[in-house]
Amino acid sequence: MLIAAAVCPHPPLLVPEIAGEAASELDALRAAADRAVLRVCARRAGGSVEDPPRRIVVVGGGAETRSFGASASGSLRPYGLDLAIGSGAPELPLSLTLGRWLLERASGACVILGDGRLVMPSLSEVSYQSVALDASAQECLELGRALAADDVALLVMGDGSACRDEKAPGYLDERAVGYDARVAAALKSADASALAALDPVESRELMAAGRAAWQVLAGAAAGRPLTGELLADEAPYGVGYFVASWT
Repeated sequence: MLIAAAVCPHPPLLVPEIAGEAASELDALRAAADRAVLRVCARRAGGSVEDPPRRIVVVGGGAETRSFGASASGSLRPYGLDLAIGSGAPELPLSLTLGRWLLERASGACVILGDGRLVMPSLSEVSYQSVALDASAQECLELGRALAADDVALLVMGDGSACRDEKAPGYLDERAVGYDARVAAALKSADASALAALDPVESRELMAAGRAAWQVLAGAAAGRPLTGELLADEAPYGVGYFVASWT
């Protein structure tokens, strides 16, 4: 059963050391991502926020669909920063590398909620799941249902369209703003059906790297009475970045 989910983007510039002098441009997005991750680490069945979930799975797009254990790591060296995220041999795709980076930021944080002190789960309770960027919607939904066979919280990593303006990686496509608006609305209202309905062909044409991961979330969330909150909806470099919290 899906207990809670956080949705975050995975641009390398989210890491301040990579962004350099431009790091402040993503301060609000980074803070929203931190907030969403703290929330998802705190939830458990029954709605309590004082105990962390027993299992967290980080989901993100990659070259193939495969699972990784808690010791899996990634590297930011291809993006100009000689930094390994984790201690094992780097093998995680970018999406999961940034997911692990966000969790490591959260693992050192705690907040006071009611009468309880929130202690973040250790990374030993986390696993990683890549989903092929070209996986069909049905494959993604089935993977989500499989992940939610037991109590689980998801950290879902994915970017929106990279065609929002002339300076975007995919240049300007007039469909991009409407596409991202549909995604933002679905994330805001925890509308799993709307995410499940995203067209893989249109998503590929608009360079929406998060489509497959969002549809894994849709499969995991199907039939669950979840509440959504959209914490960020930005496109600073012509790429749609969303942060959302489902509880």
